[in-house]
Amino acid sequence: MNEEITMALDDAKDKMDKAIGRLEGELSKIRAGKAHPSMLESVRVDYYGSMTPVSQVANVNSTDARTLVVQPWEKGMLDPIATGIINANLGLNPMNNGEVLIINVPPLTEERRRELSKRARSEGEGARVGIRNARKDANDYLKAAKDDGMSEDDLKKGEQMVQDLTNTYTTRVEDVLAAKEADIMTI
Repeated sequence: MNEEITMALDDAKDKMDKAIGRLEGELSKIRAGKAHPSMLESVRVDYYGSMTPVSQVANVNSTDARTLVVQPWEKGMLDPIATGIINANLGLNPMNNGEVLIINVPPLTEERRRELSKRARSEGEGARVGIRNARKDANDYLKAAKDDGMSEDDLKKGEQMVQDLTNTYTTRVEDVLAAKEADIMTI
């Protein structure tokens, strides 16, 4: 295989992997009704003047499918953590018992499930756009290499390989989305 084709494919593969990784990261933030410590990853609290992730000032555990427990390392952090959770607009209401914060995760309504499913699909579209941009960049690189002396046959072969890679990653996006939507819609 031509060196330019290999470079274009490797670069496209890296960008497509990043698009899939970003999609999986964003989808992990969409809660599907089950309590999970990752639900609080976006929460920042004021810790001695700097905004710090809650995971760096407390232990976050789920005791069952509907309850999260946040145990701060310093008791003085109970109120700032509770405020941070409320301000994060996650729809969660922490209860302070003096030792830990207990968060009951309400079950999702059908309407909220549909809304979350739409959000997941829009994240999937963002990943597809990233994959298509990687394909465009790879094809542009190959066309520039053709201007520098690559043969027409190598160009066509390279473009076909880039398209095959794009199809593979698009299928992965669909699989990840289907799994997340099934998770969201499961009661």
